[in-house]
Amino acid sequence: MYLLRLAIKSLANRRFSAILTVLAIALSVTLLLAVEKVRTEARASFTSTIAGTDLVVGARSGSVQLLLYSVFRIGNATNNIRWDSYQHVTEHPQVAWAIPLSLGDSHRGFRVMGTTPGYFEHYRHGRDQALVFASGAQFDDLYDAVLGADVARELGYALTDEMVLAHGTGSVSFVDHTDKPFRVSGILRKTGTPVDRTIHISLQGIEALHVDWQQGMPGRGAASVSAEQAREMDLTPKAITAVLLGLTSRISTFAVQREINQFGGEPLQAVLPGVALQELWSLLGMAEKALFIVSLFVVLTGLVGMLTAILSSLNERRREMAILRSVGARPRHVFSLLLLEAASLAFAGIMLGLGLMYLCLWLAQPLILSRYGLYIAITPPGPYEWTLLGAILAASVLMGSVPAWRAYRQSLADGLSIRT
Repeated sequence: MYLLRLAIKSLANRRFSAILTVLAIALSVTLLLAVEKVRTEARASFTSTIAGTDLVVGARSGSVQLLLYSVFRIGNATNNIRWDSYQHVTEHPQVAWAIPLSLGDSHRGFRVMGTTPGYFEHYRHGRDQALVFASGAQFDDLYDAVLGADVARELGYALTDEMVLAHGTGSVSFVDHTDKPFRVSGILRKTGTPVDRTIHISLQGIEALHVDWQQGMPGRGAASVSAEQAREMDLTPKAITAVLLGLTSRISTFAVQREINQFGGEPLQAVLPGVALQELWSLLGMAEKALFIVSLFVVLTGLVGMLTAILSSLNERRREMAILRSVGARPRHVFSLLLLEAASLAFAGIMLGLGLMYLCLWLAQPLILSRYGLYIAITPPGPYEWTLLGAILAASVLMGSVPAWRAYRQSLADGLSIRT
């Protein structure tokens, strides 16, 4: 215990360099823990984008591509699904519910998705959480629209506001559906998923927008159909983009998947969302691993700085070591003293870094939630985090043994008398 007190007093005597060393270690530990925390929460948020859905059905392509455009609203489908094929799938005895999705239009950079009221009833995210309305209700009229939380916040929309949708999915469109404006009927609560950046309208609303379109262009003159005229027309969809399926039994998932993949009417593909999510995350995981490795090197840099500070002070402390030997300190006491100094610096840096990490999370949590929809829970460090911190402390002790061993050898070489 007296050696620990002596080590702390020695560090206090060199407080300026000790404080800089502790800050370097603390900042590196803060970065490592923050990256690990965000990485863990981001992966949990990513894998919980869609829950409760047993199969995602679309035109035959790749499982990742199907997941990207149907769940994440990224990219476009290679082909659509005919309406009669959708009806055939929903008539399967093992299908409990089906949510048709129709994509293609946008509004100021946000995707527009046509669906049915069953979407708000059956769609789940996170840990089986249902969609909740912050205000208003689901679409009831042909020209009603339900906005995700980010759409309403970024564009400043409120209930009953009118909005004009655009043809295509680009952030800038040269063709707007000005003749058929929509009214905001509801705004969803924040989910932290692509739902927040989606404008939801009915399948019939999607059809009404394009009922007078020919060869990719709107009708002109007598060929155009007004918003009121569209109400009187048959707006049954001819095709949709994808389908989310819920089955009566999870046991039948693979059997239904095989039947859909072998459907003879047109080439369809059914994928398990959980498997596709893991496949997609494996593609994105390289950046995650690279960031983690960079954080480890930052920690290593902090420990090397500590090693450099102790080594550079050895020559200046020759007199101190000689005095210690003259009052009876053995070479092993000198070795232990320097080792304790290294451990004390690392421990102080780890504790300060842990505190800084929680302070940064507490300050940044509202901003991260509002801007990125990622909720980072402020929870005590788990076994994995404590293992990381223990490894950092062990590495610091291992590095501290280098100057401690040099001081030990120097003490032996000095030839001073050894007294207990």
